[in-house]
Amino acid sequence: MSREFRGHRNCVLTLAYSAPWDLPSTPCAEEAAAGGLLVTGSTDGTAKVWQVASGCCHQTLRGHTGAVLCLVLDTPSHTAFTGSTDATIRAWDILSGEQLRVFREHQGSVICLELVNRLVYSGSADRTVKCWLADTGECVRTFTAHRRNVSALKYHAGTLFTGSGDACARAFDAQSGELRRVFRGHTFIINCIQVHGQVLYTASHDGALRLWDVRGLRGAPRPPPPTRSLSRLFSNKVGCAAAPLQPA
Repeated sequence: MSREFRGHRNCVLTLAYSAPWDLPSTPCAEEAAAGGLLVTGSTDGTAKVWQVASGCCHQTLRGHTGAVLCLVLDTPSHTAFTGSTDATIRAWDILSGEQLRVFREHQGSVICLELVNRLVYSGSADRTVKCWLADTGECVRTFTAHRRNVSALKYHAGTLFTGSGDACARAFDAQSGELRRVFRGHTFIINCIQVHGQVLYTASHDGALRLWDVRGLRGAPRPPPPTRSLSRLFSNKVGCAAAPLQPA
């Protein structure tokens, strides 16, 4: 261990890193920027900004009235967005510690966040995903169809993929909010998702990692035909819980 960051009074659930070259080079920010900044969210209701080089707490972001479950960073504007069990998303200047705005429309805990092209996507225990303008906090779109909490989000090539406590993953048109496809196969909550190329990866509390072929989704890029089939490319097992590609 090379460094330890102490200061939170309860569990640390989420973190993100901002590299030194992403931070302004003004004299007042020079010390904080050395080594970059680490932002952490905790069940103590705060987020903290740490100087990586020294391990010192640079700012404590106070305002949430519940646990901070998720966060994302917009490095060009040195802004952090945090989601909480208090059903709000808050935007912060990580250099000054100033709270910039509050996003209020969810009716349940904000569990996951994704930031793409000045849009913030939030998944909640109220069974919806909302799309917000990052610069104003205005809610511009609501994605419905989930039967339980929304536990994971990933944007890819114009498609918003979600994972839910109803054990399904879903693909939405990110612009219109239209539901494109439902991926069924897991038996418990989907904890995390990732997309690479034409494959969606979902990991669940049921102990399985599943791979799904997402070719054919409207708006998704179409690569040249592979020299080997996807089923052969992903035929290796991951432990005993992996599954082959599943049909939509």
